[in-house]
Amino acid sequence: MVSTLLLWYLLLSILGVTQVSTRDVPVNIQNFYNTVKNSGTCSNKLATGFWSKDSGTSTFSYCGDYLAKYGVVYIKGTSTAMANMDVDCDGAQGGPADDGRCGSSSDTQSITAFQYIVEGYAKGIHDLNANVHPYVVFGNTGAKPGWKTFNPQEYGIQPLSLMAVVCGGQLIYGVWGDINGDDGAHPVVGEASISLATACYGRNVNGNSGHDNDDVLYLAFPGGAAVPGANGADWAAKSYAQFEQSIQGLGDTLISKIGADQPGPGSGGSPGGGSGGGTGGGSGGGGGTGPGAGAGSCEWPGHCAGAVCSTYDDCSDILACINRVCSRP
Repeated sequence: MVSTLLLWYLLLSILGVTQVSTRDVPVNIQNFYNTVKNSGTCSNKLATGFWSKDSGTSTFSYCGDYLAKYGVVYIKGTSTAMANMDVDCDGAQGGPADDGRCGSSSDTQSITAFQYIVEGYAKGIHDLNANVHPYVVFGNTGAKPGWKTFNPQEYGIQPLSLMAVVCGGQLIYGVWGDINGDDGAHPVVGEASISLATACYGRNVNGNSGHDNDDVLYLAFPGGAAVPGANGADWAAKSYAQFEQSIQGLGDTLISKIGADQPGPGSGGSPGGGSGGGTGGGSGGGGGTGPGAGAGSCEWPGHCAGAVCSTYDDCSDILACINRVCSRP
């Protein structure tokens, strides 16, 4: 029996069929999830007018309610709606982890948004592989008239930075790996690579069938501390489990500051003022944008930590303009 089991696991390893690593949602993240879910429409809409599905409504937003307080950006709809999870199969194709489920996708592209960075890491791969790398499609671009867009980099979120996803009662770590384009009927949100979707919802998902319920929380983290870089992740991994394990330590560090104090939005609230203002607004009096930055005040309201900036002299006190966000140097 033992030798048979060993042969079986060896065969699974050769085929790239590995046990999907998952973890329970930590208490602080579950509390944050519940708070976001039950808080209705977010107050600090960094960009709005997006769709979770083509048959839905344009009521979804990228939210910065907790940008100053916890250093996170997330997606939220109205009432208790968050986002769904469509399945993305873009990037490098094939490989031992490819079990054929992406074959049902009708819109697969052979390249992801940050292919040039992945290739530049010189780790033996030329792009992300959706069957291996748990990546999130985050941000929206497009040139169609009236098309809603959102560039996460304007708020300090860097390409291939770590993202945390709460889905199916689990916490999954991934990276920001692709951007929504304007090739569909509407500017949509809520999409992840097939490996991440499988970790959340099992092997019933495929390239044409994801998770339709708007109960997924996507968390993005501004700042360079969220970027694993060339040597902080196993980019050449052959399986999802192998890659996800390599970023677990970074993920645990980033989420540890969320909900460290009492839950609730940071100082300020309504779009256009207080903690973060509206689209492009200042962050007035919040803490730094990176994880662990505490709340506070500064001498130049609207130019405190977390505010959007263009040049070094746009920020108050000792703050520096880092990736267009006033941050502690």
